[in-house]
Amino acid sequence: MTIDWDDVRYFLAVARHGSVRAAAAQLEVNHTTVLRRIAQLEAQLHSQLFEKLPAGYRLTEAGEQVQELAEQMEASSNLLVSRVSGRDQAVRGPLRVTMAPTLATHLLMPDFAAFTRQHPEIEMEIHSSLENANLTNREADVALRVVFDRNSLPQNLHGVKGPDLSVGVYMSQDLLAAWKDGKSGNIRWISKNIEGVPEWAQGDVVEITGAPFRVPEDAAHLEAMRLGLGISALPSFVGDAEPLLVRVPGTRLGPHGTLWVLTQGETRKTKRVRLFTEFISERLRAHAGVLAGDTSRQDQSSKLDSHRRTAISLQNA
Repeated sequence: MTIDWDDVRYFLAVARHGSVRAAAAQLEVNHTTVLRRIAQLEAQLHSQLFEKLPAGYRLTEAGEQVQELAEQMEASSNLLVSRVSGRDQAVRGPLRVTMAPTLATHLLMPDFAAFTRQHPEIEMEIHSSLENANLTNREADVALRVVFDRNSLPQNLHGVKGPDLSVGVYMSQDLLAAWKDGKSGNIRWISKNIEGVPEWAQGDVVEITGAPFRVPEDAAHLEAMRLGLGISALPSFVGDAEPLLVRVPGTRLGPHGTLWVLTQGETRKTKRVRLFTEFISERLRAHAGVLAGDTSRQDQSSKLDSHRRTAISLQNA
């Protein structure tokens, strides 16, 4: 009897999510396909692998035994792919890079454009998400990840430490002018979650008196700040580069973690991955002052504008 590896993948997805629909979303198929694959595997093994409960799918005793062996199969499959791909020294093919949306949108896209200009046969794919991609499962080749505790880094990943990041408190220039004239009214805190104002962000000049305004999505949050709806925290490389925003008087910068360049196993030995990690590590060192919020607003803006002009000129060359 030969077990279809795809059936095992579907089984693992349901076992991990406890839901057929969640497994289908991860695998990008419809839920009937997942049910068919599970039924096919159960028929081959002559065993019921799941109990269907009101809260979802729970493994039977047989299912728990299958999961243990299935995870060993998955690890062997990932290792095989990783080792074979590690021998690929061609400067061509796919390169998947994952990072937080703000890094891609507000800082690094000109660098990515410059890299693709240098290596036109590399098929670059940027995943900008707040979710950490699983490099072991090859969801990405390289991760640019903000880390607050070095000990939290997975032991199986290879990491190159990058610059420290800072976060500041910002308001629109119009709101600042209205506040100075005593015409601003109540000042709101614009939040991306249900938490209140962080302790480090409490200023001794501008007092927050209005009801909070919550905007979870990055672009909308930034637009609310530009429109003067209130004040909020932003990574300094975002806030300092925004011409309509200024740091709130009386506030200080806070820590925002350290940026790491992460790769995994044999994948990091491929030439395209090595070229990219060396390139982006150098660019991050060049951005260190902007990321830390150490330079003046004018210097930061001019550096970013110059950087963008350089990237555009490379594209048009």
